[in-house]
Amino acid sequence: MSLILHIDTATTVGSVCLAKDGQPLQTLVNDKQQDHAASMVLFVQEIMRQQQVTPKDLDAIAVSAGPGSYTGLRVGVATAKGLCYTWEKPLIAVSTLQMMAQGILSQVKDADALYCPMLDARRMEVYTAVYDASLNIVVAPHALILTADAFSQQIAEKKTYFFGNGSDKWQQLMPPHANALFVPYILNAADMVPLATAAYTRKAFEDVAYFSPFYLKPFHSTMKK
Repeated sequence: MSLILHIDTATTVGSVCLAKDGQPLQTLVNDKQQDHAASMVLFVQEIMRQQQVTPKDLDAIAVSAGPGSYTGLRVGVATAKGLCYTWEKPLIAVSTLQMMAQGILSQVKDADALYCPMLDARRMEVYTAVYDASLNIVVAPHALILTADAFSQQIAEKKTYFFGNGSDKWQQLMPPHANALFVPYILNAADMVPLATAAYTRKAFEDVAYFSPFYLKPFHSTMKK
């Protein structure tokens, strides 16, 4: 039995989902990244009010921990850590790329394919990884500068699904291939639920004091000196 609050602010779309025993009860979504800092706390309050849940009822808080937007990740992780401190709940960190793969896998249900989430990292760079249908890592999460043959090995061997806000860049760059399938996807905290539930069962919790997002590369400000 578990009642887990899930928070995702890794991209321009932020969301909060409350799930019980691995089943989403309700999800609230905000598509304005500049409002994440304020909206996430309000969403938490609203979803708990509507579901008649109090902090003491929660078993854990899960957060989409990166990679993704530097500012967005800081907002989500800071919110989750603050709630964990205040309510004395364990913290669960879920890879943003793996939760994306979970989301697409639940849609296409293709057991003999690979899944390649892509998050825009500006210019021709993306944050990406490759997973099999059991969500095992085939290619570990990394920052990648796209080339036309970036995933030639994967698509030569298996049908591969590409998705996320960075996948359009590669679709325009690569030669068409029958095994390269591009599917629409928008991040949603509900896609975190199966992974967070499994982590809760394993008691795979983070140290609230020291946990930080999975940025994958250093932050570079574009502000003028």
